[in-house]
Amino acid sequence: MAGWNYRMSVFDILIKNCLVYDGSASGPFISDIGIAGDKIRYVGGIQAGDAGMVIDAEGLAVSPGFIDVHAHSDFSIVADPRAEGKLLQGVTTEINGNCGVSAAPLYNQVLEKRQADLKEFGISERWNTLEEYFRIIEKKGIAVNLATLAGHGNIRGSVIGYSDRGPAGEELAGMSGLLEITLEQGAIGLSAGLIYPPGVFSTTEELVLISKALKERSLIYTCHMRSEGDTLLESMHEVIRIGREAGIKVNISHIKTAGERNWHKAEEATGLLYEARRKGVRITVDRYPYIASCTDLDSILPSWVVEGGNEEEIARLENATEREKIRKEMVDGMVSGDYWRNVVVSSVASEKNRWMEGVTIADIGRHMKMDELDLFFRILVEERLKVGCIFSVMSEENLKKFLSLPFCMIGSDSSARCFDGPTKKGRPHPRGFGTFPRYLGKYVRDEGLMTLSEAINRSTFMPAETFGLRGRGLLKEGMYADIVIFDPLNIRDRATYDDPFRKPEGIHYVLVNGVVAVREGQPEGKLAGRVLKPGR
Repeated sequence: MAGWNYRMSVFDILIKNCLVYDGSASGPFISDIGIAGDKIRYVGGIQAGDAGMVIDAEGLAVSPGFIDVHAHSDFSIVADPRAEGKLLQGVTTEINGNCGVSAAPLYNQVLEKRQADLKEFGISERWNTLEEYFRIIEKKGIAVNLATLAGHGNIRGSVIGYSDRGPAGEELAGMSGLLEITLEQGAIGLSAGLIYPPGVFSTTEELVLISKALKERSLIYTCHMRSEGDTLLESMHEVIRIGREAGIKVNISHIKTAGERNWHKAEEATGLLYEARRKGVRITVDRYPYIASCTDLDSILPSWVVEGGNEEEIARLENATEREKIRKEMVDGMVSGDYWRNVVVSSVASEKNRWMEGVTIADIGRHMKMDELDLFFRILVEERLKVGCIFSVMSEENLKKFLSLPFCMIGSDSSARCFDGPTKKGRPHPRGFGTFPRYLGKYVRDEGLMTLSEAINRSTFMPAETFGLRGRGLLKEGMYADIVIFDPLNIRDRATYDDPFRKPEGIHYVLVNGVVAVREGQPEGKLAGRVLKPGR
C-alpha cells in the first residue's frame, strides 16, 4: 500500500519509485514524478527532500488519468459535482454531450423536454447556452475535468422540434448557426443519436451539411448509429460517408452487434473499419467492457411513435388502435417472447413502481399476470416515459474483438454518480462504477487482449489526441498532472447489476490538475476539475 508524508520543498507532490506507463504505448519505466501547481514539472530521479508531499508508489503503476470518451454526466454533475463513481475508477476527464444529447443548447421543445431531467436531479439552475452551462458548473466546481460535444438532437430539436421532416426554408442555416455558436462557446465536436428523437428523423445529407462546420476547426463527429443490429453495416456505411464527404474525423459510439441474429456481423464490421481507414477516413470507435447496454425503454419503439415530443408519444401509447399497430411492428421486429427475459428495469420515476427496479420485464409480467407488451405500454404511460432499462443483447466474443481494435477507446456510456445524495437512485448499469478497472483487470490482465501499455494509451493519450484535449493524456514535463496510481495485479471492478454502487479495488491515488482527489482509495471531496475547451 502506498504511503504518504509531508515535507517542505521545491515540488508540491513527489511520486517516488513508480512504474510509469506514460500514455504513449511504449513500455513502462521506473522513475519519480515531480509536480508543482497543476503541472508535471519533472520525470526522473528526485530526492525525497525536494517535495512537500511524498507518495511512495513502490510496486504500483502510475499512468495519466483515464479519459472517459463516452459519458452522460451533463445533468448529474450539476446535481452532484463530486462524481465519485468516475473518480474512484481513475477517470480524471469526461467527454459528455454524447448520443445527440448535450447540456446545451436548450431552446423551445428541447428545453421543455429536458425539464424532467432537471427535476429528477433536483437542479434549480436553468440555462440556454453552453456558455451559461459552463458558468454554472465552474461556479459550483467539479471533481473531474469536463469537455462536451454539441448534441445534434439539441440543435435539431431547438430549431425544428420533434417533427418527422427535413429542415425547411432557413432551418438548416439556423441549425448550422446554432452549432457554430455552440462550438465557439467551447464544444469539442458534434454528436448524433440516430435512434432517438429528433435525430432519428434526420437524413444523411442533413448530417453531412451540418458537420462541415467541424472541418475548419478540426473537430470530431461522433455517432450513436441508426442501428447496432439488423442494419448495423448500413449504419456504419453512413458514418463513413459523413466522415468522407464532410472531410472530418468520425467516431462510432459504443460499437456493438446487438441481438444474437446479428452477432455474425462483427467480422464484416471490423473489416469495414479497416477499409475506411485505409482509404483515408479518420474513423475510431469506443466501447464499454460489458455485454449489456442501458438506455431508455421507449428507445425500442418504432420511430413514428416518438414524433412530436413526449405528450404526443404518450397519447399514441394510450390509444388502443395505435397500440395494436405498435404491437404488430414490434412483434414483426422480433421484440417478443424471450426478448423480455433480457430486459431489466434499471430506473423508474415513481415510488409506486420502484419495486420493478432490478427485475426483468418478463418477471414483472408474470408477477402482474400481464402480457409483456401490455406491461411495456403500461409502464411507459404510468412513468411518463421515464423508464431506464438494461438490455442483455451482446456477445462476449464480439466484445473482445471490438476492444482489441487498435483504434478502440474506452467509454463508460454512463453518468457520474455518487454513493449518497441526489444521484444515488435506481439500479444503474455497473459500468458507471467499474468500466476502467474491469477493462484493465479482466480484459487486459486476465484475458490478455493487449499489453497494459497499449490499454493505457487507449484510455489516455489516444482519446486526448482524438478529441483535441491539449496537455492531457501523457506523463511528461509540462503536461497537466492528471494521474492515477494503481496496482496492476489487483485492479478490478466490484460493481454488479444487482449492486452497482460498489467501489473498485486496486486504485490507490487519483490526482486531478495536481490536486489529490483520491487518497488510499477514498475520495477527498476535492473539486479540482476544469472545463476543457478545444485546444485546452
